[in-house]
Amino acid sequence: MAGLEINMQPLRGSKVCGHLMPMPRYSPSFVKAITASQARDVPDLSVTVNGLRLPNPFVIGSGPPGTNYTVMKRAFDEGWGAVIAKTVSLDSSKVINVTPRYARLHASSGKPKEVIGWENIELISDRPFKTMLDEMRQLKQEYPDRILIASIMEEYNKDAWEEIIERVEETGVDALEINFSCPHGMPERKMGAAVGQDCDLLEEVCGWINAKATVPVWAKMTPNITDITKPARIALQKGCEGVSAINTITSVMGINLDTLRPEPCVEGYSTPGGYSSKAVRPIALAKVMAIGKMIKEEFNGQDVSLSAIGGVETGNHAAEFILLGANTVQVCTGVMLHGYGLAKTLCTELQAFMERHNFKSVEEFRGLSLEYFTTHTDLVRRQREAIEKRKAVRVGLSSDKEWTGDAFVKQTETMVSN
Repeated sequence: MAGLEINMQPLRGSKVCGHLMPMPRYSPSFVKAITASQARDVPDLSVTVNGLRLPNPFVIGSGPPGTNYTVMKRAFDEGWGAVIAKTVSLDSSKVINVTPRYARLHASSGKPKEVIGWENIELISDRPFKTMLDEMRQLKQEYPDRILIASIMEEYNKDAWEEIIERVEETGVDALEINFSCPHGMPERKMGAAVGQDCDLLEEVCGWINAKATVPVWAKMTPNITDITKPARIALQKGCEGVSAINTITSVMGINLDTLRPEPCVEGYSTPGGYSSKAVRPIALAKVMAIGKMIKEEFNGQDVSLSAIGGVETGNHAAEFILLGANTVQVCTGVMLHGYGLAKTLCTELQAFMERHNFKSVEEFRGLSLEYFTTHTDLVRRQREAIEKRKAVRVGLSSDKEWTGDAFVKQTETMVSN
């Protein structure tokens, strides 16, 4: 991978965006893979985000694909650039999931079973907090050169936030993603989207978190808000190194017209859930574009990052998000539909896109498409100017009275087609 420098000696005490954190120690297998890639002279998929080196920009998004040691280990073995564990809180006893908890939306034409939308009413991890800590610690011991990120969520309580940060960081995780965005479950406790939708609350909680954390912090944004740049801006201003967007969209998947009951149906009843999969990608692209433009305009030159989420199932999908400013791309529902082996397909397809445009690294095209977004007023102005310019370049004569003796031959040429 062109331009990748490998430091085999870990450096302790390096500052990353105001946080104290170690540099990664690379295993022989990781170095071997990078050396082989360099020899092939293929586009370099490695990215550095807030001081963290990932072999590729593809990240397992927080949810079922990161729910325990076994599946997170599988993700690393299959080549994912990083893994974000399923969201945890201090007291898992208050988390009670139901079954069924998912509902699918199928395409009405084409492939009869193609899933285009996915709803979940799943809560955060219901496994004991200590168990999740032990498994994250074990993963970091076995994969010291890979990036493991803990997703955390707590109630509106400073002491609870400080405790969960301290205990999670002791496992050796590389970063924290703060779940300010879950659209369902425990809003009465001021958790999830209840914080992400309240900018005053978000500002206060981000202050607590960043005063305590010693590793990079990403704030996960909810799309269920009018202007997603407002909470994203506050999170970055209060010390978060990055933002992730988007979490799922509040939804009702549908009503079964035979039973007249909503889906997913639990004992005849349901509740609004979170919508994901490829149908949400256009919405996610718009939200990521807005955050990308805001970061470029207001945080230019600062080491802040953007992790994009929303319906990614191909390398081309990922390329779109990176073109809008994303440093990394998270996949959750895509793994649930296609398995952990999807990582290899994503990498191959993204490299094919890069080769087609002669991009040697991800950073070369990150944010490249942002400049082409403007206001409708500006579109009208641009089109009017283009029309006037085309009119000025007139081809041929509009009537016989325009013929002149001096320019007769040249005027004739303007009306010849070959």
